[in-house]
This record gives sequence, structure tokens and C-alpha cells, in this order.
Amino acid sequence: MGEKLRSDEKDFQFTKNHKRLLLGSVFLMATSAIGPAFLTQTAVFTAQFASSFAFAILLSILIDIGAQINIWRVLVVTGKRGQEVANEIFNGLGTFISILIAIGGLAFNIGNIAGAGLGLNAIFGLDVKIGAAITAVLSIAIFISKSGQKIMDVVTMFLGVLMIIVVAFVMFKANPPYAEAAKHLVMPEQPLALVLPIITLVGGTVGGYITFAGAHRILDSGIKGKDYLPFVNKAAISGILTTGVLRTLLFLAVLGVVVTGVTLNADNPPASVFEHVLGPIGRNIFGIVLFAAAMSSVIGSAYTSATFLKTLHKSVYNKTNIIVISFIVVSTLVFLFLGKPVTLLIVAGALNGLILPITLGTILIASKRKSIVGDYKHPTWMLWFGIVAVVVTIVIGIFSLQGLTELFGS
Repeated sequence: MGEKLRSDEKDFQFTKNHKRLLLGSVFLMATSAIGPAFLTQTAVFTAQFASSFAFAILLSILIDIGAQINIWRVLVVTGKRGQEVANEIFNGLGTFISILIAIGGLAFNIGNIAGAGLGLNAIFGLDVKIGAAITAVLSIAIFISKSGQKIMDVVTMFLGVLMIIVVAFVMFKANPPYAEAAKHLVMPEQPLALVLPIITLVGGTVGGYITFAGAHRILDSGIKGKDYLPFVNKAAISGILTTGVLRTLLFLAVLGVVVTGVTLNADNPPASVFEHVLGPIGRNIFGIVLFAAAMSSVIGSAYTSATFLKTLHKSVYNKTNIIVISFIVVSTLVFLFLGKPVTLLIVAGALNGLILPITLGTILIASKRKSIVGDYKHPTWMLWFGIVAVVVTIVIGIFSLQGLTELFGS
């Protein structure tokens, strides 16, 4: 790729390549998290909890940082992907995780493809299935290019910035009660009622494949070793803060609408916010945000799932693009011919909830194994930060299992 960087540098300094990769990994992770579900969850929870939802956003961001910084640091120190580290802890564990990631990623990608189709429908009036097919073609075009990873970086950055600018404009026009939101940021009403929203936000931001998106992107660029930890710290935290910024902007935009007594449309809560603030053109503007969120999530999901699948067998290790293209094609065909299977999405959600506590717990164990990390000393405070995140994500897993029980028990 012509962008491999030395891992034996003693005095770390950011270069132009570092800065591009930093932004690429940050936005790949962030836009992987910001999908259609992200938009809907934020709108629904804001309508339900009003300004107190600010507390849930703040706490979830802190937990997200605890999970992501642990995972990214250990992976870059070892130079190994999540599943490879897991296999060193317990033989076969990494393979099991890779299969879970692939199943969950495939199912969610069906939702992302559908979301992108809906976005193009809102912008141009295209048939949703035609919009979904166009999204698939655009995504595949990115990966078959000779400069696929560089284009992926640029596209995810552009889509991420576009979403932030558009949502910030809507927030400004909505004129939310900033003082009230700031007050409830630290003093929420009925804080115990916010447990489920916090769990949901954490699962949606760093659950499943999402937290590995940026870390695997860094490894694919040849960056590994302790000398790059300053880079990793900045990238990991920036990724979470980027999702936090967009969620906060969207929260404030929705808050500005619901405090006026407006009831959001249950079929598409975030779209109704845009329409209320901007008038009829708001539907088209929301279509831009929805398409950007879905398209970037298609790229992130396909790429990260491929980085897990390619280690299953040496025959496919150097065929990432073929895996990615197959992944996108299958997701699109399932949506086009079978629709958006509710059962598949519920199962995927349950698997997604189970993945992070397993992977993060494995990473924390690995951080103390000299046979894996060598002479690297993982900070104790960071370890405890990670343990808290594991406990929270175990609760996510329990909720996920309840979803499966309800599904197959009905």
C-alpha cells in the first residue's frame, strides 16, 4: 500500500501519513457506529427522557472509552487482530468470535443496505430497492479500486463530517434548552431509569465488530508496537468522542422539538424532527443524513467482518476485497429478495450483545500475559476501566439473551 510506517521509532512524532490514518481509523470506527439504528435510538430515548438523556450519553461515552482504549492498545502492542489474540488465550475462541462477528455483521448490513435505500428514496424519490442496489455498487467500487483503503478513509471522513454539519444546523434551528440539558447532564431525573438507555448506547457504539473497525484498520497499515501508543490513545478516544459529538447534536435537535410538545412520528422519529424544524424539505435533508449513516456503516461492517473472516483459513488471508464484495453482495441480495428479516436481525442483536464482553474480557486477560504482550505494562487504572466496561456489556448480553428467549419462546 506504500503507507507502512516504522514500528521501531523511539521518539514518536505525527507525520502526514499518521494524521491521515488517524482520521481514517477514527471515522471508520465512528461511522460504523452511526447507522440507522443510532439515529432512531437517539431520537426515541430523547423523546422518552428529555434533557435527562444527556446523563446517559455522558456515562455511555466514558464506558465506551474504557472498552475501546483497552482493546486498541493491546491489539497494536501485539500487532495481532482481536481473534488472533483470543486464540492465544484459548484455542478456538478467536474462530468462535470471528463466526459471531460475521453472522452479526451480515445481518446488520442488511439493515444498513435497507437504510441507505430509504435515504436515497427520501432524497430523490428512488425505489428503496433500487437505492439499496446503488449503495451496494458504490460500496463495492470503493473496495475494488487500487487505492481502496485510502478511498475508504476519505469516504468515511466525508460522510462523517457531512452528518455532523447537517445535524448541527438542524440543532441550531431547533433552539433547544441548552441550560436545562447542561443541568441534567450531571443531575438527571430518575437516574435508575436510564440504565437501559446507557446499556443500549454502549452496545451500539462499541458492541460487536464496531470497536475493532479502527484498530484493524491501523494494523492493516503496518502500525504495531509500543512506540505507537500515543497515536493509539488519540485515535481510540477521538473515535468515541466523534460518535459522542454527533449523538449530542442529534439529542439537542430532538430535545428542541419535543420540549414544544410535539409528538414524534413513531414510524420514523428522527425524520419527523427534521421535518418539524425545516418544513417539507426536512425529509430530503434527513435522507442525506440517513444515507450517509447507512452507507458508511455498510463500508465499516463489510471491511471489519472481512478482517475477522480472512484469518479463518490461509487460503483467504490475502483476499480481503473478495470477502468484502461477497459480504456486500449477499447482504444486498437478502434485502432485495427476502426483505429485512426481523428474526435474523433479532438473532444478530443478541449475538452482538454477547461479543464485546467476550472480546474485551479476553483482551484484558491478554494485557497481563507476558507471552502475548511481552514487556508491555498495561496501566492498572485502564484495566479497572475495562473491567467496568465488561460488567456493563455482560448486562447487554443478558438483555440480548432475553430477546432470543422471547423470540423462540413465542
